[in-house]
Amino acid sequence: MATVDKIRSGLIDKILSIKNKDVLLALDNMISSTSAETEIIELTKEQKQMLEMSEADIENGRLISQEAMDKRNLEWLNGL
Repeated sequence: MATVDKIRSGLIDKILSIKNKDVLLALDNMISSTSAETEIIELTKEQKQMLEMSEADIENGRLISQEAMDKRNLEWLNGL
C-alpha cells in the first residue's frame, strides 16, 4: 500500500500536468470543501447491528456477485 507521501506526490504530479481550467476548478472546489479533520459520526444501535450481521454474512460465505444481484433485481422489476 502506498504511503500518504507517495500518494500526495503522485497527485501533485498529475495536477501539474492538467491544462483544463474546468478540471482544475473542480479539483479546487473538491479539495476546498473537504475538511482537514474527519467528522466522527455516531452509529445507532441498529446500524451497528446491521454491520455486525454483514460481517457475519461475509465470514460465513453468504455472498452474491454483483452480476447475480443485477439479474435478480431485473427479474424482480420485470415481475412488477
